[in-house]
Amino acid sequence: MGLLYDSSLMADDDPYELNQDGEPTGIVELPVEWIRDDAVYFNMNRFQALRPYTPPPAVLDIFRREFDQAYESGGLFVLTMHPHVIGYRSRLFILEELIRHMQARPGVWFATHRDVALHAKALL
Repeated sequence: MGLLYDSSLMADDDPYELNQDGEPTGIVELPVEWIRDDAVYFNMNRFQALRPYTPPPAVLDIFRREFDQAYESGGLFVLTMHPHVIGYRSRLFILEELIRHMQARPGVWFATHRDVALHAKALL
């Protein structure tokens, strides 16, 4: 189908090639993880009418620590953020502070999924 990448699986921290029936597909997986997704900290559980509450500074701390470990290992950091979740005035500072933190580190590359997939594919 001409797909270059997928970003919906959670089998690793860093990019890997997807296989089908034991054969490489040419599709690079850019793995995500719930711990790096804003929704799990702020979304409502619609089946139990519960609203989890993780204070925004705690979410920033989690994301910062996740980034720091990825940076130290030279790995990938995929952050999943939803405008309707992070986009509130009381939460948007998380993204702003995280970007400042990341920009302070030498060699950090802010890239599209496509760019990361092409880079990873060249290394696989």
